[in-house]
Amino acid sequence: MDEIVLAQRFEEYRTHLLAVAYRILGSGSEADDALQETWLRLSRADTEEIENLGGWLTTVVARVCLTMLQSRRTRREEPLDDHEYEELAVGPEHEVMLADSIGRALLVVLDELSPPERLSFVLHDVFAVPFAEIAPILGKTSTTARQLASRARRRVQGARAVADRDRQREVVEAFLAASRGGDFAALLTLLDPEAVLRVDGAALATGATNAFGARAVAETFSGRAQAATLALVDGRAGLVWAVGGAPRVVFDFTVSDGRIVAIDLLADPETIDLMELQPQP
Repeated sequence: MDEIVLAQRFEEYRTHLLAVAYRILGSGSEADDALQETWLRLSRADTEEIENLGGWLTTVVARVCLTMLQSRRTRREEPLDDHEYEELAVGPEHEVMLADSIGRALLVVLDELSPPERLSFVLHDVFAVPFAEIAPILGKTSTTARQLASRARRRVQGARAVADRDRQREVVEAFLAASRGGDFAALLTLLDPEAVLRVDGAALATGATNAFGARAVAETFSGRAQAATLALVDGRAGLVWAVGGAPRVVFDFTVSDGRIVAIDLLADPETIDLMELQPQP
């Protein structure tokens, strides 16, 4: 294949290859280095024998990244700093790498995985590469590659669960502070535009009402919740109003993408008895 044509074909796959390299390595500069090495290997290869260029390039860049990961671990390098994470966000060619499938928090978790675990997980779970194709890259069986990815997946899911709980607590704490302070604008920023307040029958009997939309929910809570305290409600951050140590009303929050989409105000004693409540400092 003519070198100019070969270079054009390589450019067709550049964005994909850069995404693969970045997700495996977590470093923009190292991902660029991996692409450069992949191009050098392609330029030296007998392209007439390559039936699936995209698959061939993905395999090569993965092998290059695996070698780089193993070398990094041998040198006992420190985790990548924030500057390197941000480096990749420059320029439209990197937009694909800013998808939710990989974020800074996930990169930190991936740094704790072994190179084979990291490669198996990224190739299979992010790029849907079959284990039969991952196994030769690792020099292992398909079963082993599957086990490596499964082990990595459990660690990633655990880290995400912790991050979600922490984020929910931040949002609920901010909501409580804004509610007590009567900060209507802050409440609006914390609420999804379609947020709802759902009130059970026991709460309705005390005068509480349902509310629909961010403004209505914010108006309901602005300047209130003075006696509510932070608590874990079935393992997630919420609020509780207690009298003499006995919970009388539970505020159960549903948070998505950093915003409150629903608040369930529960006052039925039987419902509250079934909930696991843990007061928080």
